Amino acid sequence: MKELKYQDLSKFKVPDGFRGRSKVYTQLWWFVQSSLFKYSPKFMYNFRCSLLRFFGAKIGKGVLIRPSATITYPWKLTIGDYTWIGDDSILYNLGHIEIGSNVAIAHRVYLCTGLHDMDKITFDIGAKDIIIKDEVWLPNDVFVGPGVTIGRGSVIGARSSVFADMPEGMICYGSPAKAVKPRIS
Repeated sequence: MKELKYQDLSKFKVPDGFRGRSKVYTQLWWFVQSSLFKYSPKFMYNFRCSLLRFFGAKIGKGVLIRPSATITYPWKLTIGDYTWIGDDSILYNLGHIEIGSNVAIAHRVYLCTGLHDMDKITFDIGAKDIIIKDEVWLPNDVFVGPGVTIGRGSVIGARSSVFADMPEGMICYGSPAKAVKPRIS
């Protein structure tokens, strides 16, 4: 009896243009991120935002990004005004991530736009955009999956996993996260 094969990573290939920039440009960003960005003092928020803008990010005013945050592709990132990105947060933006204004993203939050096609032996890579609307709060250790939109003013409970869109103005938590009650009663 022949053994069923689910995936063969020797056949995997990143599609041309998937990164949105050349391999050299991407590597340059990763070098800058692992040196100048990462080792800049915490108070140098404007410096880190300037580095991200230089590499194509669209970032509003008053944005505070901690030096331990990781952004895969700045050219696929938009952040509104007065938004915070906490320590050790990962913006794995193979697709576009759009974060609104006055958004509080705490520590160790993971925004993941990447996915693989598990039905193909070639394990093709893909991406679906994430949209975080204005005035959202993502406390510690929240995971947000590909293709998710979180509605304006919502709060996602710590250590929740978000795999579907969350409505506006709600407190949501769990794994998978579900809307539980209005943020303001």
